[in-house]
Amino acid sequence: MEARLIDSREIAPGVRHFGFEALGVERLDFLPGQFTSFKDMIEGKEITRAYSLASAPSGTNRFELCLNRVEHGHLSPRLFDMKPGDRMEMRQPLGQFVLRQPPRDSIFIATGTGIAPFRSFLQAHLNESSPSFTLLFGVRYESHLLYRTEFEELALRYPHFRFWPTLSRPDAEWNGRQGHVQTHLAEAVGERRDVDFYLCGLKEMVDDVRGVLKGQGFDRKQIFYEKYD
Repeated sequence: MEARLIDSREIAPGVRHFGFEALGVERLDFLPGQFTSFKDMIEGKEITRAYSLASAPSGTNRFELCLNRVEHGHLSPRLFDMKPGDRMEMRQPLGQFVLRQPPRDSIFIATGTGIAPFRSFLQAHLNESSPSFTLLFGVRYESHLLYRTEFEELALRYPHFRFWPTLSRPDAEWNGRQGHVQTHLAEAVGERRDVDFYLCGLKEMVDDVRGVLKGQGFDRKQIFYEKYD
């Protein structure tokens, strides 16, 4: 299967949002939270990288990705150089990082481009009758609060959705939450023990949050995660 680039745009320094269509199929079937893999020949080597889908299934062959440009990386520079109409080989989406069914009240914890599957979750599952969701999103700088406007609008529209951005390196103008996501975990959880947790981001954050939650007595079956280096 091939993916053809429709458009891309910079949404933060070194981060782009990509719109693709999967060729050869009328509809790309996947579950919110899953990933697809892209493959290309780079300097004579076949390179494959997995990327979380940043959009919900639309009933069409279109999908979206949110990617960092990795300096000296093998595949991301090639993706960043793609122009509309360019193609790259892709695989059918896979992965187990999906909301359990039926969904329960949940806390989503993301850092950086780990926000991608949560955008997919919210597009697919947040509605007037959905469970309550809290999105705790940590980045270094305000400029990297990816999809901020979208999440703020969802929080205004749905009282049972909370969007909590936090900056680890805020400037003097920032008056929101500060520090790493772990700093705000206890407040997000409160006294409840009947919620699920979904974590996506760098390995260090995911491992740390899992340790905190287990120390608070949460069962491992309540904690779902996907991590990357």
